[in-house]
Amino acid sequence: MSVDGQDYWRCGTCEATFLDPRQRMNLAAERAHYRTHENAVDDPGYRRFLAKLVTPLLERLRAGSSGLDFGCGPGPALAAMLGEAGHRVALYDPCFAPDEAVLEAGYDFITCTEVLEHLREPAEVLDRLASLIRPSGWLGLMTSFQTDDARFANWSYRREPTHFVFYRQVTLARIAEARGWRAEFPVKDVALMRMPAV
Repeated sequence: MSVDGQDYWRCGTCEATFLDPRQRMNLAAERAHYRTHENAVDDPGYRRFLAKLVTPLLERLRAGSSGLDFGCGPGPALAAMLGEAGHRVALYDPCFAPDEAVLEAGYDFITCTEVLEHLREPAEVLDRLASLIRPSGWLGLMTSFQTDDARFANWSYRREPTHFVFYRQVTLARIAEARGWRAEFPVKDVALMRMPAV
């Protein structure tokens, strides 16, 4: 399908919609765009937004768990919220916290909020993250789920120039099923993936 001069494709297996790779913003421009984001750690509105993932994840974590906030951005509010609840959270972001060493450790949970839509190789990234999670651990994902195609052209999420991939709830369910993860969808736009016990 073509919208506003941009070409989008649909995965026949998982139903993700993605922008033609030849039409993606280049990496330098993408990173410059991220530097305009203002997500302060103590912003009450931003914390309310992140609570959609934090609240159900906290209900599932053991006390004192260790995690990674992958794609933490310039203001790692989610990590702060989990830290305030007694968990240890490492940070990774290619622009704002580019310490590759944290991608070699093991974790009880990994969060990935408002990141999936930016990924150029989402399957590769999800598999890498899952490899860092201990048995029975959690991968917490948050992205705006695509609904019907009739709304796609006018969807604000699609018009954001750094968004390349759009997921439906069924997309994430199929990704989980193919990998042996257990998927839960506690609230709209949030997926919690539990890794196998062994």
